[in-house]
Amino acid sequence: MQAHRKSAICLLLSGFMLIPLLANASGICPQQRTTATAPGSFVEQKNPLPPDEKTIEKGRLLYHETARPTTCKMCHGMKGNGNGRLAPGLEPPPRNFTCAKTMNTISDGQLFWIIQNGSRSTAMPAHRNTLNNTQIWELVQFIRTFSK
Repeated sequence: MQAHRKSAICLLLSGFMLIPLLANASGICPQQRTTATAPGSFVEQKNPLPPDEKTIEKGRLLYHETARPTTCKMCHGMKGNGNGRLAPGLEPPPRNFTCAKTMNTISDGQLFWIIQNGSRSTAMPAHRNTLNNTQIWELVQFIRTFSK
């Protein structure tokens, strides 16, 4: 009985030690998705903002601190890996921005359109009423840094 109790405690403790590792683990890569394709005029758009420090910093602040109704990090994670605090149980899981294999197939215009309009059948909300176009483009520039 005593040995069984020690085994259970060791198993429990090892699980608690594993939680931080899982929280930092990268999400699914590549991710299979059935996200609707943006209209042609959006898909073909290139980000009009430069990928410079100023633009990326503005995107970083939106991602981590100021975007509403929730910050992007809540679902997509601090590191952009799709393992944010609200991610468990979301189906499909949030996009893993660290996966270059996936992110290289998504145009800037497609990302803009998804952020602006949300994504049906996912937890991704529309931000057309909470972020202006410049802020969305800033987010796109910052999100791109995760897969570089």
